[in-house]
Amino acid sequence: MSDGVVLRPTGPVVPVDRRVQGLALVGVGGFALAGVYQLTGLGIPCILHATTGLNCPLCGSTRMAAALLRGDLNAAWHYNPVVLVLGPLIGLAVGYQVLAWALEALRLVRLPRLTMSPRVVDWLVKAVVALLIVYGVARNLN
Repeated sequence: MSDGVVLRPTGPVVPVDRRVQGLALVGVGGFALAGVYQLTGLGIPCILHATTGLNCPLCGSTRMAAALLRGDLNAAWHYNPVVLVLGPLIGLAVGYQVLAWALEALRLVRLPRLTMSPRVVDWLVKAVVALLIVYGVARNLN
């Protein structure tokens, strides 16, 4: 397989990585939940917040996504700024991977896929987890 763009590709289509599929499903599910919350006011309560009164790093994400669906960026920032920044970055990478796969599966065009070594993936996961832990602690210091 070449690294460049190929029009009307032939041959086997490389499937989307399972981690990318999982992230795509989480993103779609999150916005579906935000849509339900926007329409009905029903959301999933945070177990940590319900039991301890502390906000976890993801608290406010459903309300943040609902605010984005309304076009209210200021409210979205207020609910969860870390997820507001990380979400679109991850969404763009995942969306590109899914789009590249779909275009190739339709035999229209083969786009280069994003690839990372296992070491880089490991480092990125640890960095995001560390960021979320620091944010989770910081948001509860008030």
